[in-house]
Amino acid sequence: MAGGHSLLLEKAQQVVLVCSRGERFLARDALRSLAVLEGASLVVGKDGFIKAIGPADVIRRQFSGETFEEIIDCSGKCILPGLVDAHTHPVWAGERVHEFAMKLAGATYMEIHQAGGGIHFTVERTRQASEEELFRSFQQRLQCMMRAGTTLVECKSGYGLDLETELKMLRVIERARRELDIGISATYCGAHSVPKGKTATEAADDIINNHLPKLKELGRNGEIHVDNIDVFCEEGVFDLDSTRRILQRGKDIGLQINFHGDELHPMKAAELKQPRARKMLDEGVIVALGSDFNPNAYCFSMPMVMHLACVNMRMSMPEALAAATINAAYALGKSHTHGSLEVGKQGDLIIINSSRWEHLIYQFGGHHELIEYVIAKGKVIYKTR
Repeated sequence: MAGGHSLLLEKAQQVVLVCSRGERFLARDALRSLAVLEGASLVVGKDGFIKAIGPADVIRRQFSGETFEEIIDCSGKCILPGLVDAHTHPVWAGERVHEFAMKLAGATYMEIHQAGGGIHFTVERTRQASEEELFRSFQQRLQCMMRAGTTLVECKSGYGLDLETELKMLRVIERARRELDIGISATYCGAHSVPKGKTATEAADDIINNHLPKLKELGRNGEIHVDNIDVFCEEGVFDLDSTRRILQRGKDIGLQINFHGDELHPMKAAELKQPRARKMLDEGVIVALGSDFNPNAYCFSMPMVMHLACVNMRMSMPEALAAATINAAYALGKSHTHGSLEVGKQGDLIIINSSRWEHLIYQFGGHHELIEYVIAKGKVIYKTR
């Protein structure tokens, strides 16, 4: 169809913009109330970017002679930005459901690790799995995330720990990035754990001398696109010195830096306490949320993550939504194109069947009934009915 626009969302009860002035992130007082329009419509162009947002009658007049590939009546419904999951480990083989029972019976992370479980169990299974098997299970997991409203997800490697398997995982992530509708930010996480038979220093040397030069080469010739580098900086894993060396080398080859770190309480802190989100927010830290989907914490759903953040970490609902949209996008270096509904940004959004946006967080586990449409680049990629 020549001309025209891709999508018109008409007469929504609420359109949650999150930001309206091009902010790259929200912190402190900016989180008290998010930008919300009542009785508004939204237009996405053929290029997949948002062309207009405004009062329903203004939009109707502005686009009166235009044709649209799809028009959705959003009366009594809310439109929100697609959710951004800033931290996941979704490519692996080897379920760890048996470990969940051990954890519930009181086993510590290290006890499970010593019994042959934990990360090394997953590493063994992932090394054995074919690329096709890994892709199939990864694809299913991404579908589950998408149905829960996620339109951009950070995906880490890190269950290979040797160059061959890390590259296998990164190829799987690259294939999904090219073939699937969900947005993907790829992270090399080869320093996720120290492989058996190596010291942390030897593992760091292997990453710096072998893994990262190979990634640079594959990036240069367009085979694999990696956005970020991540290191697990923890006592007994990678110390500060090794972490700094690996991240610096990653930065040198153009990767954004992420890391699993807990500098204040390096001893098992990550397993024992909730992050002190309230204190961080009050001190002006930019807080982002992620599901941390992995075989040890099997959660696909950002609405559930937001609910838990409110209940367990005393975040307000606007703080939680910002942390799962604009701030999560900022953590991935993508907040100029993702994370809010503003003209010029990518048309990634969800439509919920409720007259107030807060239902997405308030209804714990009810998001499957609530989310009617998931849209990426102006294209409906999931629809409930």
